[in-house]
Amino acid sequence: MTDYIIRASAANNQIRAFAALTRDLVEHARTIHNTSPIATAALGRLLTAGAMMGIMMKGENDLLTLQIKGEGPIGGLTVTATSKGTVKGYVNNPGVMLPPSSKGKLDVGGAIGEGMLTVIRDLGLKEPYVGQTKLISGEIAEDLTYYYATSEQVPSSVALGVLMNNDNTVRHAGGFIIQLMPFADEQVIGKLEENLSKIEGVTDLLNKDMTLEMILEQLLGEFDLEILDKSPTAFECNCSKERVEKAVISIGRKDIQEMINDNEPVEVNCHFCNNNYIFSIKELEGLLSKTTH
Repeated sequence: MTDYIIRASAANNQIRAFAALTRDLVEHARTIHNTSPIATAALGRLLTAGAMMGIMMKGENDLLTLQIKGEGPIGGLTVTATSKGTVKGYVNNPGVMLPPSSKGKLDVGGAIGEGMLTVIRDLGLKEPYVGQTKLISGEIAEDLTYYYATSEQVPSSVALGVLMNNDNTVRHAGGFIIQLMPFADEQVIGKLEENLSKIEGVTDLLNKDMTLEMILEQLLGEFDLEILDKSPTAFECNCSKERVEKAVISIGRKDIQEMINDNEPVEVNCHFCNNNYIFSIKELEGLLSKTTH
């Protein structure tokens, strides 16, 4: 099944919901970054969250960036998402290995450690919107639930999961974000909390061959669930040699001249998709002529 996101509402618009199936894009990220199982799980969860949070934005060119910086061995993670459902991301230490957690699961919280979650929304205004909260568990879903409650005052339930195969490929990945609108009545809130407390982990449900629609039906069916739309999601990097050229030009004449003096071609790596761009001495000389400082 190809990756997709569904947007839904329930209880006469008192509840809004997003759910994402992201197995293919998380597997793609694992392949290009050569991530360990724990790094795959961490990055996969953040990519899944980014995909859903990205399509919440209205403008065609709006950009969302999620950054986690922690004291644990994974170092940090960065994910960028568009309003069109595309995401890209990387992890600082892709090879991190840790023993399983006390529950016998991949210890994402231990790999991330204490730290901060930053959410940056670039909506084309003068200044991007930046929200920041401390990590409460490092497990990512709980941290985003806490972020929504404290930074945006939106009561939310975030669930994210990545299940690995024995050969370290991705078997399942996905998640949901369910949010209460300010006018939600107490009865709806109470029943929703009860439903959420009974549900299994996302990957357990996906492992039972449940679709996103079935998962939302289980959670919200009694609230007159309405699926509003379904859209594709994918790992997509918009880097190109032209974009990398601009980045090289921006470092200034002095540094470019030093590269030329070294008399070796320069290789520039894109963190997000791991593509390498090589600039010959001749190309560097051409870029030097375009610099203004």
